[in-house]
Amino acid sequence: MPMIETLNIPSEALPVGGRRIKKYLLVWCSAGTLDLEIDGRTFTVPAGHVITITSGQFHKFRDVGQARGIVLQFTYDFFCKDDTDIELIFHNGLFCHFDQNEVIDVSAQPLVGAYLQSIAAELQERAYQYLTSVHAKIKLILVEINRAKVRLGEEIWKPNALFLKFLELIRADFQHSRPVKYYAGRLGTTELQLNELSKLHAGKTAQQIIHGLIVSEAKRLLYYEAHSVKEVAYALGFKDPFYFSNFFKRHTHLSPQAFKEQIEA
Repeated sequence: MPMIETLNIPSEALPVGGRRIKKYLLVWCSAGTLDLEIDGRTFTVPAGHVITITSGQFHKFRDVGQARGIVLQFTYDFFCKDDTDIELIFHNGLFCHFDQNEVIDVSAQPLVGAYLQSIAAELQERAYQYLTSVHAKIKLILVEINRAKVRLGEEIWKPNALFLKFLELIRADFQHSRPVKYYAGRLGTTELQLNELSKLHAGKTAQQIIHGLIVSEAKRLLYYEAHSVKEVAYALGFKDPFYFSNFFKRHTHLSPQAFKEQIEA
């Protein structure tokens, strides 16, 4: 099975119900307009625009209609060969971990569509070193999207690979309650360094980053998977559901049960 897949829109393969996969998705609309939901928010993607979905986010296509385009899927391990790749995938918040998905106008960057179509051909033909070619084309696509954002006057944000590795470790280990010290040890750095990077890139402490990602994951589990509050608490490493409820309310100003009722209303 290839590490990257492409889907043409419309397609029966597109998810009509909410789903989450451990891959990064880039949705490019070449004609028409499509609506999709990401973590409870609805986005409209017109022709000549893209939107990125971070690994682990819930998403579903709500209204595809006559839209055409390509959905590119790839794993973190496939793309991120070194720190330069890690920084590129998150450059300018393209695959942001903080639920800040955005529709990006790439109509002035025709190479985005050309490279995506070339990737589709590579995956179908599987010629010699086709995965190496695909990897290179993904890099070029991300560069073109970053150029589009610069063209639109957006501020350039270049993340730090160590900070991004910190985020990845948190998201890969939600079932355990880990302190900042644990992640610092795994990354061969210090708590001070993680705090400095967290404040620089997100304006928060490292502990606040951990809590924020846990809250986002709790919302996904409550919203899409209809777990009970107790099930969500245990899935996120809380031994006491009551403590989890207080934790959730402290960060969202709603109890988990009230959040579930708000969704179902």
